Amino acid sequence: MSWSTAWAIARRDLNARFRGLRLLLVCLFLGTGALAAIGTLTSTIERELSDRGREFLGADLQVELWQRGPNPAELAALDALGTVSLGTRMQAMATTDTAAAPIELKAVDDRWPLYGKATLAGGKVVGAPPQGQAWLAQGAADRLDVGPGDSFSVGTARLTVGGIIDNEPDRLGEGFQLGPTVIVRSEVPAAAGLTAPGAMYQSKTNVAFDGPGDPAAAETALKAAFPNAGFEINTRERGAPGADRFVGRMGEFLTLVGLAALVIAGIGIGGGVSSYLDARRQSIATLKVLGATSHDIARIYMLEIGAAALAGSLAGIAAGVALTPLLARALEGLLPVGSGIVFAPFSLLTALAYGLLVALVFAAPPLMRARRFPAMALMRERVSPLAGDRAALVPVIIGLAAIVALALATARQPLLTAGFLAGAGATLALLAGIGWAIRRGAARMPRPRDPLLRAALANLHRPGAATGTLVTALGFGLSAFVLLAAVQTSIDGTIARRVPAQAPDYFVLDLPKDRVAEFGALVETAAPGANVRTVPALRGAILAYGPRGAMTRVADLGDDLPEGAWALRGERGLTYADSVPPGNTVVDGAWWPAHYTGEPLVSVDEDLANAIGLSVGDYLTIGVLGVERQARIASLRRIDWQTMGFNYVLVFSPNTLRDAPHNLAATVDLGESAARGSLLRALVSTFPSASVIEIGPVLVQARQLLGQVGLATLAAASVAVLAGLAVLLGAIAAARAQRTYDTVILRVLGASRRQVLLLALAEYAALAAMLAVVALGIGLVAAWAVVTQMFEFDWLPSWPAVLGVLGAGLALVVVFAVAGALPLLRAKPAQALRAL
Repeated sequence: MSWSTAWAIARRDLNARFRGLRLLLVCLFLGTGALAAIGTLTSTIERELSDRGREFLGADLQVELWQRGPNPAELAALDALGTVSLGTRMQAMATTDTAAAPIELKAVDDRWPLYGKATLAGGKVVGAPPQGQAWLAQGAADRLDVGPGDSFSVGTARLTVGGIIDNEPDRLGEGFQLGPTVIVRSEVPAAAGLTAPGAMYQSKTNVAFDGPGDPAAAETALKAAFPNAGFEINTRERGAPGADRFVGRMGEFLTLVGLAALVIAGIGIGGGVSSYLDARRQSIATLKVLGATSHDIARIYMLEIGAAALAGSLAGIAAGVALTPLLARALEGLLPVGSGIVFAPFSLLTALAYGLLVALVFAAPPLMRARRFPAMALMRERVSPLAGDRAALVPVIIGLAAIVALALATARQPLLTAGFLAGAGATLALLAGIGWAIRRGAARMPRPRDPLLRAALANLHRPGAATGTLVTALGFGLSAFVLLAAVQTSIDGTIARRVPAQAPDYFVLDLPKDRVAEFGALVETAAPGANVRTVPALRGAILAYGPRGAMTRVADLGDDLPEGAWALRGERGLTYADSVPPGNTVVDGAWWPAHYTGEPLVSVDEDLANAIGLSVGDYLTIGVLGVERQARIASLRRIDWQTMGFNYVLVFSPNTLRDAPHNLAATVDLGESAARGSLLRALVSTFPSASVIEIGPVLVQARQLLGQVGLATLAAASVAVLAGLAVLLGAIAAARAQRTYDTVILRVLGASRRQVLLLALAEYAALAAMLAVVALGIGLVAAWAVVTQMFEFDWLPSWPAVLGVLGAGLALVVVFAVAGALPLLRAKPAQALRAL
C-alpha cells in the first residue's frame, strides 16, 4: 500500500472534529502553547535588549568605579575610544521644610545622554539640567510634595525643580535603586558635600565609540592596561545586565515548566492513542483480514495520529503567539517588551518540534502494539489485552534522544536542563514502578467480603486496567499541588515572617566617623531606647587569592569565574571589626583579639571560601581606592543573610583598613512607639551629607516584587497542573469503553446505579489514598530543591496549607471519578452487548 493510498484511508477514517483524539489535541495544545508563549516572550525581550543595548546602557562601553572617578591615565585611555561622558551615582536625601525622601542622585554632564532621548512631562527633550535646577522622577516629586518651580535641598545644595522626568533612556541600565531618581549637573554632588573622601558613591563613565568599535576588545584592553583599577565594565551587548540575567533565568525556568507540561501531556497522549486504537480495533482487524499488512496499518494510523498531533501543536503555537501581547503588557514597565503580535520563528519551530517528538514517544508503543498482532488477537483484546511490543523501543529511544538533544542544544544552563530531564525520567520510572507494584499488590491481597470493595480491588489489577496511566497522572498532578503549596508557603514564611521581624527601621550611609557620638545622642533624644549599630563601610575588589607564592590573579580568570564566586566580580563592601559581627559564626580558625596590631588578617564567608578553594592560612589581596592591601585568612564564617543587618563577605582586622578614607554605615532599630517622622527630619537636618534609607517601604517593594514573581510562577506552573488535570480526565475517559462493558455486565447481574457509583468511588479513593504519600514525598523533595537551592530561602513550608492542598487534590480526583462514572449509567445493556 502506497503512502497516498494510506492517506486516503486515513482521511476517510479520521473524524473532522478529531473525535477520539481530542485528549491528544488538548495535551499538545497546552504543552506547545506554553512553550510557544514562553519562547516568543523571551525572544522578544532579548531582541529588544540587543537592539536597544546602547540606549539602555547610555553608551557603547561604561566603566564604573567606587569612591573615585577615573584618574588622568584611565581617562586618557577612555578618551581614545570615543566621546566620553562623566557621571556620578549615589544614595542621598532630598528635603524640603516639611518632608524628606531617600533618592537615587544621578549627576550628569553636558554630553548626557550619549544615546536615546531624555524627555520631561510635556514632551520636552532635555540633557543635563541648567545650573541650580534638577529633573525629578514623579515618585520623588510626590514624596517631597513639590512641582516645577519649587525648591528643595540635597546635602548642602539648594535646587529648583526644573521638570518631571517622563523618559530616562538609560534607566534600565542603572539597575535596582532604593529611591526615585533625581538628575542634577555633574558638579552638584561635590558642591553639596556628598563626595568627600570616604563617601560612598559610584562614578559612571560612558563612552560612545567614534566608529563601529568592538566593545569586547575594548573591555579586554582596558582590563589588561589597568588590572588593579577595580573597573566594572558593561558594554552595549549587555546594556541591562540585571534585566538580561533575569530574562535568561526566567526563560530557562519557564521553558522547564513547559517541558514538564509536555512530559505530563505525553502520558495523556499515550492514553488517548491507546483509547483511539482500542475503539478502532474492529477496523484494524477487518483491514488485516482483507489483506492489509502491518506496515499498511502503521502507515494509516501514523498518518491519522500525526495529523492530529500537528493540528494540536499548531493550534497551541497560535494560542501561544496570541497570548504573548498579554504577557508583554503585564511586564510593561519592568522589562523592555514590544507591543503587538510578535513572531520568533526559532522559538515556534522549537515548540513544534517538542510537541511532535513527545507525540512520537508516547504514541509509538500503542501504535506498534496494534500493528504487529494478528486479527483474532485484536478481536479478543477487550478480554485478553495485547502484550507489549519491544519494537516500540526503537521510535521511543529515537524520540527521547531527539528531545534530550534539542533541550540541551537550546538551554542556557545545560546542567540545569539535564538535571530536570533526569529528574523527570526518574519520576516517570518511579511512578511506573508504583503502578506495577499496586497492580501486583492488589492481585495478591485477600479478597474483602464486601462485594463492592472486592470488585473495586479487582478493577486495579484486572486485564486492561488503566491503573498504570492513572497512577502516573495522579502522581504528577498531586505532586504538582504539593510542590506549589510548599514553595509558596516557604517563600511567604521567609519573607513575610522572618525578614520584617529582624530588619532595622533605618539604614544610614556616609555617616562621618568623627560624629558617631553626636549621631547616637540625636537618635536617643528623638527615639529613647532605640538600638544603634555602626560599622566602617568601604568598597574594594579582590585582586588575588590563594597560598602565598601561588596566588591566583582574578584578572587572569576573565569571565570564567568559579561557580558561586560572585564576590570576585567587581568591587564589594568591606569592613573591619574587633569582634565577630552579629549573625555570624566562626566555623574554622579563630578571631583576632581586641586592639590587634599584628599581621593584617581577614575573615571570609565560608561559601566564598568553598567556591574558590580558600582555607585558613591563605592570603587575599584587595584593591581599595587604587591601593593594594594583603591580609592572611584567619577564619571562615557562616553568615545568616536573613538578618537584614550588615553582612559582609570580608571582615578585616582594624589595622588592615583603618587608615583608608572611609565613613560609617549605621542601622537604627526603633521602639514600637518611636516617632519615625521626627527622627528622619532630625537626621537629615543634622547630617545633610548622609543618606537615610527607610526599610519599611523597601520591604513593601520587596514583598510586591516577590508577590509578582510568585504569581508568575503560579501562572506558569498552572500550565503543568492543567496538563495533569487533562491527563486525569483523559485517563478516566479512555477507560470508559472498558467501564461501559463492565457496568453493563454488573447491571445485567442486578447491580443498582448507587452500587456502580460506589464501586467507582471506592476504586479511585483507594488509588488516590495510596498515591497521596508518594505525591507528598515527590512534591516535598522537589519543593525543597526549588526553595533552598534555586531561591536560596529557608525551608519553612506551612504544613497545614500543604496537607490542605493535597487533600483538596484528592477530593478533586474523587469528584472527577464520580463525574466520569455518571455517563456509564446511561448505557443501555442490549445496545452495549450487541456492540461487543
